Amino acid sequence: MSRIVITGASGNYGRGVTDRLIALGRASDLILITRKPEKLSDRAAQGCVVRYGDFDKPETLVEAVQGADRMLLISGTRVGARVVQHKAAIDAAAAAGVGHVVYTSFIGIDDPANPAEVRHDHIETERLIRASGCGWTMLRDAHYADAMILMAGPGVMQSGKWFSNAGEGREAMVWRDDCIESAVAVLTGEGHEGRIYNITGPELQTFGEVAAIMAEVTGRPVEYVSLDDEGQYAMFDAMGIPRRPVDDLEVAGIPWNSDDMVSFGRAIREGFLELCTDDVERLTGRKARSVRQMIQENVALLRGA
Repeated sequence: MSRIVITGASGNYGRGVTDRLIALGRASDLILITRKPEKLSDRAAQGCVVRYGDFDKPETLVEAVQGADRMLLISGTRVGARVVQHKAAIDAAAAAGVGHVVYTSFIGIDDPANPAEVRHDHIETERLIRASGCGWTMLRDAHYADAMILMAGPGVMQSGKWFSNAGEGREAMVWRDDCIESAVAVLTGEGHEGRIYNITGPELQTFGEVAAIMAEVTGRPVEYVSLDDEGQYAMFDAMGIPRRPVDDLEVAGIPWNSDDMVSFGRAIREGFLELCTDDVERLTGRKARSVRQMIQENVALLRGA
């Protein structure tokens, strides 16, 4: 049975994938890479191999991935400055003879007119993976519903207003768990090499429509307020959110930088993320879960805010 190496294994996505693979009886097949091995002591106790590896220290990565047949390359958090990090992991995989790299990419990146800053990171990383000589699968995940409902949602409920520069643009936000389960299906299945999957939710919606669902389900008023790009920057500046990425920094529960978020909102507004597929169902055997379901299952959290 193939051995699987997971980068960024102590993060939310990495932990979710690891949980599911352990549940499938694959603990002894897992090599988990992290900058802080002490964070994964529980995984070592469960039978996984835990190794130190740092995207910013390429010399640590070749040894870390030794013995793996497949790699799940989870994109880093340094939006706008990740390509060098990802290249280090890809080079290590190629040098160590890893046969198949599965990468957590992003939807809508083929169009060079897409203004989202994340596009450059992902399209360049995909190019490097294709050039590496390794087999590959690209999991192009849509915008996480968790980010908007669970992370930003409490602040929206407190103010009663959802401010965004996304205008009337539509996207099919997806549960992170659906992305995770799609990744597990690829890592444990066959026939996925050379494939691109667009992992989206089941329905295209505007932020205004999502705000209306939040109001309906919680019974609390939520108004969608459309901003231009400069207005969105001003709001984030006032909150103290940095314009460029800062590692391990969260402001009001938000871990992203404003250049990322404003360009992302513009990409939604201009239609670059208007993509909806059934790839979650194709990979997992069940339909993708909806934004409405996430709101319903977390209504106490939202009302409590």
